[in-house]
Amino acid sequence: MACSLKDELLCSICLSIYQDPVSLGCEHYFCRRCITEHWVRQEAQGARDCPECRRTFAEPALAPSLKLANIVERYSAFPLDAILNARRAARPCQAHDKVKLFCLTDRALLCFFCDEPALHEQHQVTGIDDAFEELQRELKEQLQALQDSEREHSEALQLLNRQLAETKPPLGSGSAHRSRENPARRHFPSVIMALASSSCSLARGFQGWQDRSSTKSLRTTIGEAFERLHRLLRERQKAMLEELEADTARTLTDIEQKVQRYSQQLRKVQEGTQILQERLAETDRHSFLAGVASLSERLKGKIHETNLTYEDFPTSKYTGPLQYTIWKSLFQDIHPVPAALTLDPGTAHQRLILSDDCTIVAYGNLHPQPLQDSPKRFDVEVSVLGSEAFSSGVHYWEVVVAEKTQWVIGLAHEAASRKGSIQIQPSRGFYCIVMHDGNQYSACTEPWTRLNVRGKLDKVGVFLDYDQGLLIFYNADDMSWLYTFREKFPDRLCSYFSPGQSHANGKNVQPLRINTVRI
Repeated sequence: MACSLKDELLCSICLSIYQDPVSLGCEHYFCRRCITEHWVRQEAQGARDCPECRRTFAEPALAPSLKLANIVERYSAFPLDAILNARRAARPCQAHDKVKLFCLTDRALLCFFCDEPALHEQHQVTGIDDAFEELQRELKEQLQALQDSEREHSEALQLLNRQLAETKPPLGSGSAHRSRENPARRHFPSVIMALASSSCSLARGFQGWQDRSSTKSLRTTIGEAFERLHRLLRERQKAMLEELEADTARTLTDIEQKVQRYSQQLRKVQEGTQILQERLAETDRHSFLAGVASLSERLKGKIHETNLTYEDFPTSKYTGPLQYTIWKSLFQDIHPVPAALTLDPGTAHQRLILSDDCTIVAYGNLHPQPLQDSPKRFDVEVSVLGSEAFSSGVHYWEVVVAEKTQWVIGLAHEAASRKGSIQIQPSRGFYCIVMHDGNQYSACTEPWTRLNVRGKLDKVGVFLDYDQGLLIFYNADDMSWLYTFREKFPDRLCSYFSPGQSHANGKNVQPLRINTVRI
């Protein structure tokens, strides 16, 4: 059948599908171009014949065959295997029976005789059986994706509801009760008691002196000074507790909005799953394919990806060195006393120059120093470690970074590799932040996390709570939060410093300096 149909549509001269078929008086058909070129070659003989039957014509007339051209057009639009494998359906298509063809491109059933072939030119047209198998497989994959999305949405909602329960205050508790339970409040009494104790000690000291001098103004002055200090502390406590309440409210609102959005998405995903399951349950192939065309429209808005982002509750500004933070906010004109760290010369790269007291490090543009190499020394990265290793406890220090265009500050595992080019990232044992490109700040995560820093940092504060697995970076000028690493540290940690390379044009020549303020 296939050979017979194809033979009827082939030009006997070029052996290809007819192009602009024409007929002779003998009822044989050829491409207009083929028969014309054949006769041009016969002009020397003075006769024109039919290549099929050899009948000669004195003045032959080429009559176009519109019917044959129409058949050729339809044959070219629909693939031969689809036509040969098509079976007639029970449903009539006006004057013709419905020939079972399906356009995968348009998702539509086709009639070989009625549908316009040009509309499906270059489309993927196939038989009903093949189309049914292909679309069944495609819809099953789509159903699996929807079921995965349904599971992910359910898991996200469980997480959000758990976070909602953890963030909400206990029922029946007012703000006063909540403030007693807040971590911020727990730190304030110790500050107040310490300052009050100082006040009493000073008052007792001045009491003896005042009894001898009988100067009443001194008691008044001391009382007013400490009363003002107590009032400032109470005001700061109230402001921080109000800020905590506001952060709690914002976090609750964020979680509740996400719960509402994910619940709506879950309902739509479940509706899409039901639609696909109903379509896949259809056993009649014609009915199945007839319903596929409208399936895309019915599934519109039912497919959602799970992209849960949850902002962690901002606990960092209510923990860390809270007493120190309060102190700085009250006494802006007095520099506090961070830990007096020192640098370990045995770990310093050969181009780094350390001060005599090992608190300042700078990059040297001269030739490398003739230092003995050892496993402890960095040989590629221009870096140096602190001399003290931390394995427990709470620690805080500050580093002056003013007027620099490049630096790296943080912590490193004591056992981290110091040889060759090193990737500064947690998986390699480094927990750092970096200044790069002159005015950009990032946390050295994987990939880097851009930090939201206003202006330029002059001092960086580093707070380590080893036992809690917390490493927090601050802008040491106003104690604004920069970034928090939450890690389970596997071994001892050393402070890490890299001043970066300085340049002949004068950029980045300033050193890094450990801030060792003494009162």
